[in-house]
Amino acid sequence: MRIAVLGVGLIGGSIGRAARARIDDAVVVGFDPDTETMARAVGVGAVNRAVASIAEACEGAGLVVCASPVSGLVDLAREALSASGEDTVVTDVGSTKREIVTALGEDERFIGGHPMAGVETSGVGNAREDLFEGARWYLTPTGSSSGVLYDRLQRTVAALGARPQAIEAETHDRMMATVSHLPHVVANVLVSAAHAELSDDSERLPEVGPSFRDTTRVAGSNPAVWGDIFASNRDAVAEAIEAIGVRLQEAAELIRAGDRDAVAAWHAAAAEDRRRLLESDRGAGPLRELRVVVTNRPGTVAELALALGEAGVNIEDMALYPAPDMTSGAVSVWVSGAEQAQRAVGLIEGLGHSVSVLADGE
Repeated sequence: MRIAVLGVGLIGGSIGRAARARIDDAVVVGFDPDTETMARAVGVGAVNRAVASIAEACEGAGLVVCASPVSGLVDLAREALSASGEDTVVTDVGSTKREIVTALGEDERFIGGHPMAGVETSGVGNAREDLFEGARWYLTPTGSSSGVLYDRLQRTVAALGARPQAIEAETHDRMMATVSHLPHVVANVLVSAAHAELSDDSERLPEVGPSFRDTTRVAGSNPAVWGDIFASNRDAVAEAIEAIGVRLQEAAELIRAGDRDAVAAWHAAAAEDRRRLLESDRGAGPLRELRVVVTNRPGTVAELALALGEAGVNIEDMALYPAPDMTSGAVSVWVSGAEQAQRAVGLIEGLGHSVSVLADGE
């Protein structure tokens, strides 16, 4: 499969390196407006070949990945769609999804994406083949999305080592505001407050502890990138800031009251909440195959994927089996463990589809 990567920085370059290493028939063609970046991408093995235009990159591609900064993604993806064939799936890797899905989600070939992977460094010189290993990769199909193209995209994402999960664009942005964007805001505010407070007390700033360094690790990182992200997701981020402000005020009142037991209980509850949030749902048990009988209509695969994703059921793999007359077919969905399989069956039947759990080798 020919994969076009438009924007060959850390993420785009890592996609290229992972695809070349992990997908047997992958040929990665790259385009970047910066010729030095493009030359370096070839040098580090992020692409098989560099081309001079978006149209040339998209010609004959089965998958096009738009990996520019958030502010330019809508225009880039729109140009990619114009240059791509009817059997090409176009995706992006932006940290916010509402804006681009609203603009392009009616085109069955466009499916938004967001890999939850990255490091403090940037640039194609830091691209890594294993960057996406075990990482969550959100996909935002709509009712217009082609089921065949969604299947191709999620299979490719899984082949790169990531864990695809469907999610509504609005839900994605609200969630990212809390778990991804807010930590950057808090880190920025904390270092600014600490600098102002400590600078007033002495000419020489004191050494800071490891907890401060850990908490503020992302402060000020990639200002241009984060300026775009905050602007794109401004309402959700502002609401998250206001919500945490209320919680900080509650914490201040709790600590000021001086009840050691209450403070210790609050601290312990936070530790338990963190444990639950960081628990991996991998290894929940052996894979179970669910065979779902569906009618051949637009949005069916997206409907299934979104329903399961929103319920916390992770699709480890998926395959489509259309009937010869193309009026109906089956979708096989693999999930981990009996508990997730049982939950998935209930959800799928609730959508009006017939589903069966297949035994090994069936």
